[in-house]
Amino acid sequence: MTNYDEIDFSPLTALTGDEVVTHARVRDIRLASGKVLALITLDNGRDHTRPNTLGPATMTALGETLDALKARAAAGEIDAVGVTGKQYILAAGADLSDITKVGSKANAKLVAQLGHKVFGKLGALGVPSFAFVNGLALGGGLEIALNSDYRTVDASAAAIALPEVFLGIIPGWGGAYLLPNLIGIENALEVVISNPLKQNRMLKPQQAYDYGIFDAIFPAATYLERSLTWADGVLTGAIKVERKNQPGKIERTVKWPVAVKMARGMLESKIGTVPRSPYVALDLLDKARSGTKEEGFAREDEALADLVTGDQFAASMYAFDLVQKRAKRPVGAPDKALAKKVTKVGIIGAGLMASQFALLFVRKLKVPVLITDLDQARVDKGVAYIHDEIGKLEAKGRLDGDAANQLRALVTGTTDKSRYADCDFVIEAVFEEVGVKQAVFAEIEPIIAEDAILATNTSSLSVEEIGAKLAHPERLVGFHFFNPVAVMPLIEIVKTPETSDAALSTAFVVARGLGKNAVLTADAPGFVVNRLLAKVMGEAARAVYEGTPVADVEKAFGPLGLPMGPFQLIDLVGWKVAAHVQDTMVHAFPDRFYANENFHQLAELPQVVEKDKGGRVTGFTKDAQKALKGHVGSSPASADTILRRVQDGLATEIKLMLDEGVVPEVEDIDLCLILGAGWPFIDGGASPYLDREGASERAFGDTFHHPVIRGIAG
Repeated sequence: MTNYDEIDFSPLTALTGDEVVTHARVRDIRLASGKVLALITLDNGRDHTRPNTLGPATMTALGETLDALKARAAAGEIDAVGVTGKQYILAAGADLSDITKVGSKANAKLVAQLGHKVFGKLGALGVPSFAFVNGLALGGGLEIALNSDYRTVDASAAAIALPEVFLGIIPGWGGAYLLPNLIGIENALEVVISNPLKQNRMLKPQQAYDYGIFDAIFPAATYLERSLTWADGVLTGAIKVERKNQPGKIERTVKWPVAVKMARGMLESKIGTVPRSPYVALDLLDKARSGTKEEGFAREDEALADLVTGDQFAASMYAFDLVQKRAKRPVGAPDKALAKKVTKVGIIGAGLMASQFALLFVRKLKVPVLITDLDQARVDKGVAYIHDEIGKLEAKGRLDGDAANQLRALVTGTTDKSRYADCDFVIEAVFEEVGVKQAVFAEIEPIIAEDAILATNTSSLSVEEIGAKLAHPERLVGFHFFNPVAVMPLIEIVKTPETSDAALSTAFVVARGLGKNAVLTADAPGFVVNRLLAKVMGEAARAVYEGTPVADVEKAFGPLGLPMGPFQLIDLVGWKVAAHVQDTMVHAFPDRFYANENFHQLAELPQVVEKDKGGRVTGFTKDAQKALKGHVGSSPASADTILRRVQDGLATEIKLMLDEGVVPEVEDIDLCLILGAGWPFIDGGASPYLDREGASERAFGDTFHHPVIRGIAG
């Protein structure tokens, strides 16, 4: 058993130089019963935009505070200890900037052990401990609560989560052992593994309470007052805390191993076996079924030290930094003061994509939105879809009745193009063909104001060519959404040689208003995401047409760690769209991209591939096999050959994109892939992975990053 009191934590002092220390301020509160609760308030002295974090200096000081309170408890001066946070925030977890500087595996283990040493004191004070979770509680913040004897939560808290698996590590300060023993294995699997893998989904306070993480939930207006009254009731015995998953009530012999086995199968089906942290977390949750808390904590120490020093965590931290910082300050965006104020939006088209645009614009910007199409029937269908989707949001409680009615009233549809006259921002969502897009803009341009902005949602066509016949091509900007529109966080904003700063600025401001992250790209074929996905899909298609079974091709792509295989991706995007994108890229770069005429025949079929229950592609349908007959060779490629081709092809293409100035820096390409294609954090996008795999050296004799983004050796 680890004796944390005997460990020398002094090597961690080197990590505290830049730490924003979260102070543990204590005040005594005399409860109605006369009992005294010493209340610790965690506060780093900053406002709520800079959450409390838990670095080594913070943890050391908190440990000293708890030691002093233990002594006071022994002297009979206090009857309980409570922990809460500054306004809106308990704690956002460990200070990740510190963890990335640990320098060695031994120091990484010390970080885990320090957390266990300090938080472990919450259960050994000699008096009951209470966590009053008054706001955001992520990772180590939630583990403060888990290590306490009793827990309450503010009903308005922003988010509750253990997001570590999303970042390539595990809950390492008690979460992996304590949570399943508090709320049962099924709920713990959801919180520790499933939610982080669903784009880092957080729990609402009510969900966390329903799971059994908290003993009580109170409204924001009276949260601390009611929590203290509740704690007083617990101390006097007036309140008996009943937990549905009391340790004695948790079924461990049958349900537990079955749930773990099912979760393992789900992981293998959904994410493959490349990501390490979900499987390490799964093993920890499995072993939490038996043994002591001390044994569970020791396992967390070893697991966290191993993962923190690995390549996947280093890449995840690079990706996390891109999403948290670079995405919020887009490189190349003009001064937002140049943006035209958007008071009405026009959408050319009323199909599914146009209707999704309209729903997003009206929900986020809350301005009038006009949709048009060739005939009234299509317009009516589009408006009906939008109204129906607003109704669904209302039914789910995400909109109240008044808000829903206001949004419906803001959406209008017509075939009368003159209604575009007072639109400030007009975006087309019509067929992906240059002539069609030119024609609709030619019709609209004379109607709208001279300073109104035109936007095209083209996924791969030349924006400059689309605007070639405009009287004012400087007003046109590429505004490329990803599907599904409401979910995918990226917009590629495309600048032509003519695009004005005012048009660009407006596009960036609108994107931010829509809650999206925007990346500036030059007007190059496929822009960023589709150009690189075309490389991935083209290499997959090449292998199939050489004679490689489709299931083997899917497996060969496994080491990339993508959320889905190439043919699963093609099936999601749509075979017609994929064929069109491949044609565009081959037309632009015939020596580097692959397409096959037969692709279009496959695209005409109602179903091209067969899938298993997890959505993984297992083969082609009989119709597809018939369509492929005579087009497929007899020289299947090995998995190593396929993987090497796609790695080297991606490295070559990214280097060319940087040389061509498609984006300012490689970080922008990685950001696009993470936000627009679901490229995993554990790869860091593409470039850190390609550096580590040697593809960059093979492709152009150098690396994208200096030094290469790697974990810590030893």
